[in-house]
Amino acid sequence: MSVAFLYDRLFLEHDTGEHPESSERLLSILESLRTSGVGDRLRVSAPRQATVDEIIAVHSPHYVRAVAALAASGGGYLDPDTPVSPMSYDVAMLAAGAAITAVDLLLGGEARSVFAAVRPPGHHATPEHGMGFCLFNNVAIAARYVQRRWQLRRILIVDFDVHHGNGTRDSFWRESGVLYFSVHQHPFYPGSGCMREVGEGAGRGFSVNVPLPAGVGDANYLAVLREVLVPIAVRFQPELILVSAGFDAHWLDPIGMMNVSVSGYASMTELLMNVARDCSGGRLAFLLEGGYSLRALGASVVATLQVMLGKVPLDPLGPASRRTEPDVSEIIRLVRVQHGL
Repeated sequence: MSVAFLYDRLFLEHDTGEHPESSERLLSILESLRTSGVGDRLRVSAPRQATVDEIIAVHSPHYVRAVAALAASGGGYLDPDTPVSPMSYDVAMLAAGAAITAVDLLLGGEARSVFAAVRPPGHHATPEHGMGFCLFNNVAIAARYVQRRWQLRRILIVDFDVHHGNGTRDSFWRESGVLYFSVHQHPFYPGSGCMREVGEGAGRGFSVNVPLPAGVGDANYLAVLREVLVPIAVRFQPELILVSAGFDAHWLDPIGMMNVSVSGYASMTELLMNVARDCSGGRLAFLLEGGYSLRALGASVVATLQVMLGKVPLDPLGPASRRTEPDVSEIIRLVRVQHGL
């Protein structure tokens, strides 16, 4: 089986102007795939559009109609950070559909792993409103689809975007069938993601947050994954792993304030592949979220795909100039205690 790469030119039609979340992000990824030769080794697949029924399995019908109406009227803003252009509704439906296509490829046995290069991103979109550059919550829609179409009972969502995925958390806050794990900069936008946010009712213990101070880099991100995510995953035994893959913790990113390198993302990908091999039959899908340095985004996605292909990646950008990281051992200890590890 191959490594599938999902993309469609329609993703470029979500017109955000001079916004950080622009079509240039995907163009930088495509150019990096071309110049590195990695693109030649991928199975490139076209996604399908999500249906309205698939979207409203996560989002309220009123909100979905509001996005459609705003786009049809010529566009505007869902909030000060989240623009909508005339094509944005169609593009967002395709981004959600790409997440669904990714899991169909995995669960149908057509690919061993998938990377979906989509926009707009999704993890800040709550059931009732869009925010933080996000219209529809792609990863949450995929997880809900998997529950209904494929009847899976245990889905793990891993979110390493520099921002906490408040919308994904909200979508499964009271459920035990989806375990949401997020490692993120804190305090930072959107203000959520403290370690005490563990879910409610049947979902208590199924929301795992590792809030890190600014300046954390490769060593401590990997420590978090090894010491918190791995034992959580072993205990949960997911049947599928979905990754909200934001590359804005890179040291070059103009929005985040972390120090992860391209090599760090490659190491995290290798660890996630090992977790998937041991827990979910290797089924692993990466869905693009943030990442706003074009150089870092392109290089990080290439490195991620090289690891998925079984290759040893190079880091063309090198490590952050500041090597000393904050000590996060107490944060890791407290999260482990919080979740009975």
